[in-house]
Amino acid sequence: MTSTTLPRSALFVPANRPERIPKALGSGADIVIVDLEDAVAPEAKPEARRALEAFLEQAPEKAVWVRINAADTADFDADLALCRDRPGIAGLVVPKAETTEALAQAGTLGLALMPLIESARGLQALPELARSPGVVQLSFGALDLGLDLGIEPGSEGGDWILNQARYQLLLQSRLAGLAAPIETVHPEFRDMAVVERAAGLAVEMGFSGMLCIHPRQVAVVNDAFQPTVDQLAWATRVLEAAERDAGAGQIDGQMIDAPVMARARRLIATAKRG
Repeated sequence: MTSTTLPRSALFVPANRPERIPKALGSGADIVIVDLEDAVAPEAKPEARRALEAFLEQAPEKAVWVRINAADTADFDADLALCRDRPGIAGLVVPKAETTEALAQAGTLGLALMPLIESARGLQALPELARSPGVVQLSFGALDLGLDLGIEPGSEGGDWILNQARYQLLLQSRLAGLAAPIETVHPEFRDMAVVERAAGLAVEMGFSGMLCIHPRQVAVVNDAFQPTVDQLAWATRVLEAAERDAGAGQIDGQMIDAPVMARARRLIATAKRG
């Protein structure tokens, strides 16, 4: 992925509801992730694979990503077999990522990989996972990770611990030369002000996008990960001032040095994603 193609929004849709896939593709989400894992009951997974296979027979090239089942499940190999040599698939979301061996097995399909960090073991292995061949971006599952760590959902202390996990994703993504990570899903899909606040925090932390569980969240998330009018105006003034004065100019009382110009260029590049 390049800086201009990073997804702001990544919308999940259950694989056993194939009629929802075209709707998801028309939702404005930057990428659509067809979910064979958490959204599908164990007994429904074979039928979900058949439904996804039928969709992929007529899907445009690189239309969707697919969240496969975890490597320690009986469905892992069947999911990989389904996804092999499918032009309609752009990449795989690998849940419960804990070992480089599992990523290597998923990587045999030659698709882009997005590991989901959802356990203490996954956090511990994060430096190696981030450097695994095929990995283009990291994300995490707050609910599963919180359950594994024993934190209280929605509590101040639990949020503090999850923020330490976010820091690790940001740090290891940077060290591995990956794109900035994608924020976990937010369960709220009725009160968009709540989603807007969550997305805004992720932007401030340095995340590049957010996983979505409902089409209502998409527009709010897309807006949150776009620079504001004021930010773009500032960035434009910085670059114009730098072009006029090759020396150490200033704008709004701030010296225009290399980090300031780099931030301005980043804001302009980010705006082009929309």
